[in-house]
Amino acid sequence: MTTNAKITAGSRLQAMAPDRQAFFLLRTVFTVAPILFGLDKFTNILIDWTIYLAPVATSVVPVSAQTFMYIVGVVEITAGIAVAVRPRFGSLLVAVWLLGIIINLLVLGSFYDVALRDFGLLVGALALNRLSPAGSWRRHGK
Repeated sequence: MTTNAKITAGSRLQAMAPDRQAFFLLRTVFTVAPILFGLDKFTNILIDWTIYLAPVATSVVPVSAQTFMYIVGVVEITAGIAVAVRPRFGSLLVAVWLLGIIINLLVLGSFYDVALRDFGLLVGALALNRLSPAGSWRRHGK
């Protein structure tokens, strides 16, 4: 990308209304982050994700903690793609998913700081939903 192209792209972003800028930023973050975190469930590069899993989860779904995290990874990747393609729907999927994570952490009885952070992310996902144009929910929305 040439310098002029970068300036033009930056100028276009700055020329957008603030609500459209907020939508663009939130959609980008809620697309990229779930996909990256979902991929990391398969590699555990960032952390061993099983430490965040309440034991009751593997008693309800009788699989190992790591297998459970593989399922979580697939859901997170799917949620990120949903935000990219249909932000109005995907943002709600992310919000519900974050609520599930918060409940899991509260049941686990630790990582309250992470639960609080995820609550902030949940509010951000709901803000993305409110900013999402109706046409992103249905192709022929009214």
